[in-house]
Amino acid sequence: MRSNRCLFKSILASHLRRSSSLQRILVRMRKPLQRRWLHLWKRINGVTNMLYMTTTASPSGNVSINVYFQIGSDVAQAKVDVNNRVQIATNKLPEAVRKQGVSTRERSPDILKVLTLTSKDNSHDTTFISNYALVNIVDDLKRIPGIGDVTIFGNKNYAIRVWIKPDKLSTYDLTTAEVINAIKSQNEQYAAGQIGQEPMAKQPTYTYTVKTDGRLKNASEFEKIIIKSNSDGSSLRLGDVANVELGVESYYFSGIFNNKPMIPIGIFLASGANALEVSNLLEQKLAEISPNFPSDLEIDTAYDPTIFVRESIHEVIFTLILSIALVVGIIYLFLGNLRATFIPVLAIPVSIIGTFAGFYIAGFSINLLTLFGLTLAIGLVVDDAIVVIENVERILREEEELSVKDATIKAMKEITSPVIAIVMVLCAVFVPAAFMGGFSGTMYKQFAMTVIISVTISGIVALTLTPALCALLLRKHESAPFWFIQKFNDFFEVGTQLFSTGVRKTIRFGVMNIAIFGILIAAIFLITARIPTGLVPNEDKGMILIINNLMPGASLDRTQKVSQQVSDFAFTNPDVIRVGAMSGLDFIINAYKTDSGISFIRLRPWDERPNADQTSQAIAGKMMGGLSQNKEAFLIAVTPPPIMGMSTTGGFEMFVQDRTGGNIQVLDGYVKEILAKAAERKELSAMRSTINTNVPQFLINVDTEKAKSLGVDTADIFTTIQATFGNTYTNDFNLFGRTYHVNVQSDSTFREGTENYNDVFVKSSEGRLIPISSLASIKRIVGPSIVQKFNMFQAAQISGQPSPGYSSGDALRVIEEVAKSVLPNGYTIAWSGTSYQEKLLEKSGNTAFIYAIIFVFLILAALYESWTIPFAIVLAVPFALLGAALAVYFRDLQNDIYFQVGLVTLVGLSSKNAILMVEFAMQKLTEGYSLIDATIEGARIRFRPIVMTSFAFIAGTLPLALSTGAGANSRHIIGTTVVGGMITLTLIGTFFVPLFFYLIMKTKEKFTKKGVVHDS
Repeated sequence: MRSNRCLFKSILASHLRRSSSLQRILVRMRKPLQRRWLHLWKRINGVTNMLYMTTTASPSGNVSINVYFQIGSDVAQAKVDVNNRVQIATNKLPEAVRKQGVSTRERSPDILKVLTLTSKDNSHDTTFISNYALVNIVDDLKRIPGIGDVTIFGNKNYAIRVWIKPDKLSTYDLTTAEVINAIKSQNEQYAAGQIGQEPMAKQPTYTYTVKTDGRLKNASEFEKIIIKSNSDGSSLRLGDVANVELGVESYYFSGIFNNKPMIPIGIFLASGANALEVSNLLEQKLAEISPNFPSDLEIDTAYDPTIFVRESIHEVIFTLILSIALVVGIIYLFLGNLRATFIPVLAIPVSIIGTFAGFYIAGFSINLLTLFGLTLAIGLVVDDAIVVIENVERILREEEELSVKDATIKAMKEITSPVIAIVMVLCAVFVPAAFMGGFSGTMYKQFAMTVIISVTISGIVALTLTPALCALLLRKHESAPFWFIQKFNDFFEVGTQLFSTGVRKTIRFGVMNIAIFGILIAAIFLITARIPTGLVPNEDKGMILIINNLMPGASLDRTQKVSQQVSDFAFTNPDVIRVGAMSGLDFIINAYKTDSGISFIRLRPWDERPNADQTSQAIAGKMMGGLSQNKEAFLIAVTPPPIMGMSTTGGFEMFVQDRTGGNIQVLDGYVKEILAKAAERKELSAMRSTINTNVPQFLINVDTEKAKSLGVDTADIFTTIQATFGNTYTNDFNLFGRTYHVNVQSDSTFREGTENYNDVFVKSSEGRLIPISSLASIKRIVGPSIVQKFNMFQAAQISGQPSPGYSSGDALRVIEEVAKSVLPNGYTIAWSGTSYQEKLLEKSGNTAFIYAIIFVFLILAALYESWTIPFAIVLAVPFALLGAALAVYFRDLQNDIYFQVGLVTLVGLSSKNAILMVEFAMQKLTEGYSLIDATIEGARIRFRPIVMTSFAFIAGTLPLALSTGAGANSRHIIGTTVVGGMITLTLIGTFFVPLFFYLIMKTKEKFTKKGVVHDS
């Protein structure tokens, strides 16, 4: 399945001081520093085709700016545009940011897979596994075509960790800054030049390159760094005042997979890449390189949405085959012999093969949308051939003196015009949809092009191959069909007579029936208004995500214990087969926090979960009940988003923006009020927000005047504090052909509490050691753990789920009502992810449907050279809409993009049936029939082919409406829409089309002196 969403994401990872306060980074910045960051945001804001951008600052010291672009944007150009703007603004960023670097990356938000690496017998720890993957796996995977990015979650890259002992430093009259300077000077790559390098006065024989020892290679060499030397030759080395080891870059993340320690690797899809194709290439590459893995290393997947895609395609293919079988059965039931049945059935493979050729030319892939289109097209492609063969057989029955060839020629003279009209109308219905933009346009386009190509080919087949086969295969006198077919034909003859009588009475009581028609129009609006709305239905994707949030500031160890509890609880459910958990990562906003985590729960295949209480939604509901008993964490069980790449989870995403520039605590207060009121609404569940300004923190206030009076540089104070309680990047070293960091930090025993500030010293200009505690005061405060912006404004993200029995449209409406009732002037809401696209769909409404009606009307006006006759055809559409709305309403489905696609399809089908009746009624008028007789005779003649083609289409789409398995919800909506619409169109609409034609022609009689005339 191709990822056509060009939701391009540019991540600017700015590594800041580990101990930096987030409020200092983004909220309580001094104005010069704030202006520097604003310069970057302003530069990026407004880049061509940008939808919106989000900024997140996390406790790990990273700032990421995610820029989302319109679907269909040029990805390469978007990346260049963003990167150019970033480069212009980089020189105005803080020095700490420029030192670490600013990276700009392009990738689709689609997570193709989350791979897991575990040690079978625990002989290797996660540090080894992570770095083995970095060196031996990640680069190979990045070179696979279609992969946009490969990320090892947790950043356990090797690093030389220098664990300083402040008490030893004070004993030797040293400071942390002096240790850092010693490491920098003795672990560096220096250029030593060349001997004999030109120009030379005396021509040398050789030129020699001079090399130095360069960077240090291991922990033992770092231990020998000289910190201080004496005149007697003695020296103080780094190993005397610090513990030096080969550790990891960070310790704020851990993961388990099936209760074993694991390293997760995120595989991100490139924009426009085909997920199934890339997944196959990935599996081939892993099979190729896995024999070289250490014997105990195992690779698996914690998260793989392609399983759902594959299974959905298999289900649709099965539905397609079943549809073909049912269509063939309906055709045989009406035609009564195999030779006649073979003629329209032949149009199916011809049209499908031709459609595949059209896919190849247009560059389309075979995906769920195109297969949906093909399934619907199965009932459409036989229509034209059925119309032709049925007309030939009718003429053979009524005019026995004609040969099969002559009957075919006469039939084609009568039917060529309506066949062309049908093809043009069906194509005209989908042409506007094919050129719509945005997400809905992308959905419409592939579906529309599938139907247009298949219907066009079927029309060509009906006008060329079908009459030739009729002349060759049909017999003037066929043998009598078996008894069931005979009984069916007898029953249908009676039904046809009743239909003719019904049409006559419908015309006779025309005024009353017009009033009934008006009531039906009102009923359509009333029923449609009661149907819940959404973007696409929530599907059972065989996965459940459990988000766990502990108390603000909770340690990683506590989060790991909760993740283990979640894993143990999940395995108590027999439908769970795999559990992967990540602790220390807020997956929703992609930020590392020790108090957050997420678990990926894989369920058994769909055919092993046939019951209603075994769906992912039902199992998630059960887990919510069990996990709610956990007193350590707030746990939420959710399902994956219906459209991968647009959101992280299902449900809705909304940002509350502060446009006043106010305090973040005020914003937090309004968000909490919104959450409190939302919790009272039955339509909403699992409400949560990313903002929390009550995270325990400490605030250090440096007495600048005192520091200056004692000759202490303020910068040295903060450098020392960061190196002691934070993590100071010093420089680099090389290992396995790669570059890794050297980080300085105090030993754990010297950063357990605020009393340790008494053990940390800085040196004055006179060389005296002065304790930090005498230069700074410390007090407890609360503040935010995550700070976000949305489109330049300080913001907080609110997420939630619709409660069972409610749609995403209901949830959006309710949360918007709640937010508007709480927020004052200066505070606004903004949507992101699937919610953003759903709001766009609401605004566009039934644009495609309206355009379809207009195009059909114009095509018919051109064909009939009349502005009045097309009304008799177009007015049949409401009957299909009524059936579609009733069917969707009573099945508790929703009005979404698939419902809209079904309505557009019904416009074409309604027009097709009406065209047949109107065309033959007009032919009877030219033959001298009275208006009433021509109308009734035209309806009678075309009743059988209309019912036949309608039943064939209903049979072809009924498997969609009744399907099960992966992706069934989408098939239910589109199948129910068209089946319900065709039933009411066939049972009711066929009586009203003659009435509309009669009334229109009768009205024309009153305004012309020539009586009833053909417009042309």
